[in-house]
Amino acid sequence: MTMHILRLTILCSLLFSSYGCSDPTPDIDATVTVNQAGPSNDFTVDDDTRGSPDTAAEQPGAPADDIALSSEDEKALDDYIQTNLLPGTWTEDLDFMVKRRLIRVLTVYGIGRYYLDGAQEKGLTYEIVKKFEQHLNDQAKTGHTKIHVVFIPMARDQLIPALLAGKGDLIVAGMSITPQRKQEVDFSIPSSKPIDEIMVTGPAAETLNKIEDLSGKTVFLRHSSSYRESVDALNKRLVENGQEKVNIADVSELLEDDDLIEMVNSGLLPWAIVDGYKTQLWDNVFDELTVRDDLVFRSGGRIAWAMRKDSPKLMDSTNAFLKKNRQGTLMGNILSNRYIRDYDWAANALAQQDYSRFEKLRDIFQKYGQQYGLDYLMIAAQGYQESRLDQSVRSSAGAVGVMQLLPSTAKDKSVGIPNIHDVDANIHAGVKYMSYLRERYFSDPKIDERNQTLLALGAYNAGPSRMINLRRKAEKQGYDPNVWFDNVEMIAAQDIGRETVQYVANIYKYYVSYSLSIQQILLRERAKEDIMKDAE
Repeated sequence: MTMHILRLTILCSLLFSSYGCSDPTPDIDATVTVNQAGPSNDFTVDDDTRGSPDTAAEQPGAPADDIALSSEDEKALDDYIQTNLLPGTWTEDLDFMVKRRLIRVLTVYGIGRYYLDGAQEKGLTYEIVKKFEQHLNDQAKTGHTKIHVVFIPMARDQLIPALLAGKGDLIVAGMSITPQRKQEVDFSIPSSKPIDEIMVTGPAAETLNKIEDLSGKTVFLRHSSSYRESVDALNKRLVENGQEKVNIADVSELLEDDDLIEMVNSGLLPWAIVDGYKTQLWDNVFDELTVRDDLVFRSGGRIAWAMRKDSPKLMDSTNAFLKKNRQGTLMGNILSNRYIRDYDWAANALAQQDYSRFEKLRDIFQKYGQQYGLDYLMIAAQGYQESRLDQSVRSSAGAVGVMQLLPSTAKDKSVGIPNIHDVDANIHAGVKYMSYLRERYFSDPKIDERNQTLLALGAYNAGPSRMINLRRKAEKQGYDPNVWFDNVEMIAAQDIGRETVQYVANIYKYYVSYSLSIQQILLRERAKEDIMKDAE
């Protein structure tokens, strides 16, 4: 259960009118205090951007203040959540929700949709659902005893199972209506205009004249997406015509269409299948993207809100709201302009100049990655995030080179590699420091290798002391402290803002780009070998 989001949303809904939320609920009378004390100094490296807990809080995006509740208010809030949310496996209709004064909305976490910027909830989904909350309160004439909406973000493949298990009441996540999904859930009236599933291509794409040209090629999809069903239908037609199927490579359920569009634009992927309207949202943002609306996988699709079957009261209220607030209204346009461009898009890790740097430095990353037991592609991706793999880069704080270390950090006994103006030594120092963070703070066998690295990346950016505190908060608030994505990441989004979350996410994207690039090189070499064998 995403305890932190539940706490934050309830806190927002019940206590803080300053966040633009509902009026305070009489039965929880909280006193808000400001705690300006920084994290304890439990790290020895003298580095104001890499490892110092005292100065990590001063980095951009880190809030100077931390909202704290008294112990009595903490208990009141926890009691409310325990009573109203954690047993939450109820499956009744709207009248039961109104009686409980709580509606649980299942969604996905992502910039522009539903996300935390510090302690503030933002996004298209957030704003439209808050308007739905007001609609419900107006409809029920609740007065001061408001019905509250709680957002529960999760991966896309978890949305329908959680709804059916009674852990949420509505899915608001840009979900397309498909025959397969209609067998499991009921959908509201469409919240979108008719949409087509089309292809977008980028600078890395081969020429495609028609949709059948994808035969034998690979597309990258979330297994749970409607696009998967569309490609399955295409493959059926291809087989009937004696052609090779399209290869489907599953991508993480944590990746959204926006991520895939960005990766296509940057050359990380050759193409992607998306809902056509999403390309309009990113017009004037991605200039390397080619919209192929002539390559249609599904036409006339619709997006809607989903709910459990046999929920007539919730269905009626939802439909009444959507008739006046769905896509194409003035409000929809306002929200799109407000959120769609509010994002620091990752740069192109496979741009020719950048990739040339990677090729030149690959042996160094491999050497020290192997020496310290770290995936060299992940470290290369970190170097790209830090400096675009440019050894000449110097920060205003004095950080040096590819890995952007301060000389004081490199000289510390925990690293002990002083000559970081040399690119080999710079990368060596960065890898050794990453290894130190991982071994010193995240070597618990309960943390898998991937998350040891991700948590260490977060500590590299925000400081290890802060990361320790974030993990403690995560565990206290119902998250897994041993997992970064959708767990400790969520606490970081609240406490630090987007900086560290963006830092780790970008590195992971670059890591994917390098991995895909190496994979393609190997496939080409194998193809060459096959040709040579055939020629013999």
